[in-house]
Amino acid sequence: MPYVNIKITDEGVTPENKAALIKGVTDLLARELGKTPATTHVVIDVVKLEDWGLGGLPVEQFRAAQAG
Repeated sequence: MPYVNIKITDEGVTPENKAALIKGVTDLLARELGKTPATTHVVIDVVKLEDWGLGGLPVEQFRAAQAG
């Protein structure tokens, strides 16, 4: 019974994007590991961009530093 937790920022993610992620991960586990789709759990946590950090900075500051 695989359990996959995907964490993504809230930047324009749609219900269709989420459905595609769930299907894609489920299909990948079935194809590569022989896992049963009916018992594969996929949970998507959508995180506000302001609550995501990278390299010791809020992600927006990190991106600005990388671009600048």
